[in-house]
Amino acid sequence: MDPAVLRDDMVASLEHDSKGCVQSEAISIAMRAVPRHAFVEDDRAAYADRPFERFGTRVLAPSTVARLLEALDPGEDDSVLVVGAGVGYTVAVLAEIVGGRNVQAIDITRRLVYEARENLAEAGYGEVLVDRGDGADGLPGYAPYDRILLEAAAVQPPQRLVDQLADDGKLVMPLGASNQSIAVVSGDGSIERLGGCAFDPMLVEGEQADTVERNRTHREDREFAERDARRRKGWELDWIDWD
Repeated sequence: MDPAVLRDDMVASLEHDSKGCVQSEAISIAMRAVPRHAFVEDDRAAYADRPFERFGTRVLAPSTVARLLEALDPGEDDSVLVVGAGVGYTVAVLAEIVGGRNVQAIDITRRLVYEARENLAEAGYGEVLVDRGDGADGLPGYAPYDRILLEAAAVQPPQRLVDQLADDGKLVMPLGASNQSIAVVSGDGSIERLGGCAFDPMLVEGEQADTVERNRTHREDREFAERDARRRKGWELDWIDWD
């Protein structure tokens, strides 16, 4: 089936009262324009409303992307930073709305940075800058931002991202550890909580999937796996003062 038809069907389902994820005209037009199959290997499954796994990260379901973007409320020509570029789909939708040169993205996993760059170029958004680094640091060289989107959960808004907001800017992020909600953070630090959500935690350096590790025995691998399953990761660690 024609991918354009599949995109129309996908967005129509997100606009339907049963989901109501897409409400604004700008986001509707953008999601109908971006070829999601350029970011997901299976052309038909690309337009199903479900998440995928890729290189150790979750590719968000279209309904989740829509919820984040509706909360972000980007306007034409806004400067936007996406923290957690992933495979680049959300970045592309934002580029369709505000213009590719107005969007920067960052990811802690080098392999995903390369993947996002390739996917964005294939989809026609090669002018978007995608860099590798710790997302909590943002990209201060391009600040201030009108909008910052964080696609990973944290127990509190990273202060360096808040500092990179324009005076009337907003940061949208999943806030919390076990109980998360989509939150809108203003430049003055005020927080508005929207509906509940479930995101993977924001990682810190050394936790990404492509981290080089020393050789270990099979016994050590089992012990590390058991220990890892019991512990919190990255910005789930609410006892750390991240400032």
